[in-house]
Amino acid sequence: MRSIQPVFSLRSIAIFLIACLAAFAATSASFGQDEVDFDAFDDAEQAAPAEPGAAAEQGSDAGGAASGATEEGGKRDSYLVWMYRSLGWFFTIVFSLLSLTMVALIVINIVALQRSALAPEELAEEFGALLDQNKFQEAYELAKNDESLLGKSLATGLARMPNGFDKAIQAMQDVEQEETMRLEHQLGYLALIGNLAPMIGLFGTVVGMIASFQAIASGGAAPSPQKLAEGIATALFTTELGLAIALPALAAYDILKNRLQRFVLDVAVLGDNFMGRFSNVGAPRQ
Repeated sequence: MRSIQPVFSLRSIAIFLIACLAAFAATSASFGQDEVDFDAFDDAEQAAPAEPGAAAEQGSDAGGAASGATEEGGKRDSYLVWMYRSLGWFFTIVFSLLSLTMVALIVINIVALQRSALAPEELAEEFGALLDQNKFQEAYELAKNDESLLGKSLATGLARMPNGFDKAIQAMQDVEQEETMRLEHQLGYLALIGNLAPMIGLFGTVVGMIASFQAIASGGAAPSPQKLAEGIATALFTTELGLAIALPALAAYDILKNRLQRFVLDVAVLGDNFMGRFSNVGAPRQ
């Protein structure tokens, strides 16, 4: 009997991330082609005649054209496009990599931290039935052929039982601790992303505020409102994305870590119950 193992490899994750980045780059290029040329409207307005008799009509026409341009610009510049322009290519790539990696890690750890992968009930029932029938060799083969944490622990305990009960229990604990450390190390990358994303968002906040103050310093008495808005938007969007990535990453880390600890405790209890039948086995005679 074999337990369910994670079906995701590092190579498949890398291919997935590269494909997502390529699709995002293509989408970003199409967004760049759809930008509205606001300078053309300004040139047309400056070149318009300023005759006194036609001032009212030209004012109404200019207002209608400006409203039409605003409506057209509102249709083209969606929220995602505005966010992309505010973030820039650097923060867009960084937050895209962080979010995709976070999703991949959550899926991998959910698959790895299942009861069927750590403490399958079928293995416990069959192993206990074989011990009741004094079929120790069959029980050892059953546990050895199972790749779960419970199978590795029971197989190690039976293999070390001829050396004494205490050494067998110690060997089982060593296997459980080693496997637990490996799973916690794999799970720790979620905590790393959860701690790193807000710091990157804070870095983007500083960059955006510097850009806004630079626009004020270089604009004189009338700084450009567009430049100010771009800097403030960069500061806010980077903070928003940093928190949006950190919150689910830290929540998933805590939930999955508690799940791992519960399953490891179940494995330890089952191992102690099964190996308790051999508590009278002493060390071999010299």
